[in-house]
Amino acid sequence: MDTTDTMYRDLVECQQDLIVQFNPEGRLLFVNSAYCEAVGKSKEVLAGSVFMPVTSERYADVIATQMTRLFRPPFACTVEQWIQTPRGMRCFSWAAKSVLNKSNTVESIVATGHDITRIKSEQKAIKKKDEELLLAIESGNQMYFTHTPDHTMMFVSPRLRALLGCRPKEGKRTWTDYLTHNPINAAGLERTLKAISSGRREPPYRLELSSWDGRILQLEVNEIPLLKNGKTVSIAGCVTDITEKVQVEEGLAEAEVFIPDLAVSKKRIAGQPVYSVSPPKKKPGFFRALFSRKPDEEEDLDFPDLPKESEITHKK
Repeated sequence: MDTTDTMYRDLVECQQDLIVQFNPEGRLLFVNSAYCEAVGKSKEVLAGSVFMPVTSERYADVIATQMTRLFRPPFACTVEQWIQTPRGMRCFSWAAKSVLNKSNTVESIVATGHDITRIKSEQKAIKKKDEELLLAIESGNQMYFTHTPDHTMMFVSPRLRALLGCRPKEGKRTWTDYLTHNPINAAGLERTLKAISSGRREPPYRLELSSWDGRILQLEVNEIPLLKNGKTVSIAGCVTDITEKVQVEEGLAEAEVFIPDLAVSKKRIAGQPVYSVSPPKKKPGFFRALFSRKPDEEEDLDFPDLPKESEITHKK
């Protein structure tokens, strides 16, 4: 064996990644030591065996579909495979490339496999934490969002998507698409633009939006700019649905027109000082005056005028 062969053999055998070569029918032609160690079998046993045997029929169909790319341009593919090893189930990411003859026919396929079990476990753990966090977020009154400085929505929590009526697989939209013509929206938009330009948090504000199905929504918005190198890259915040609260406020405002004492009562209930001038007191009714008078006030009572005797009609 010459020096070049020795160099290539050492290069292949000393790799920690798995290296295999198999024919178009999927039979192994070559495996390196790392592959033998991973599956717990010798080269003699593996020679001629089927590459990447899997027990799950659904999983096998996915791999087979991906590997059809090896027989058409670009004659390459990447697949992931869970296999049983002496260390338990391990996940390998395979990058395969076809070896073509002079007539562009696939003679064999060379593949390298990298153990990504730790990465997959971490991804699973992160996904679980994300689901738990999302569950906690969705359990509160607030609904969360992020949008770019040009108002394109990036993240919208599921409850907020449902409230706005965002349709499945709908492309990214700007949150301004949902604004109504209510004048309060101009003030809200101004605060957002100010936060984007200054990079400082603005006080909460209210917006009136129209959902996809035409419902009018009143939302209270609390947001903060996210900065990178001193420049606003996105806006993150939360909204609370106050539609019913606004309806109650409007109802009370209308009621105050007809019940002047209501505004004063509202302040007393809320524990606020009453500075407003009370409406003029109405003259007490006759019966109220009668039962609340003092003994020496009898002559001051205004009794109602009794009908004259001539005005009384007696029934026979």
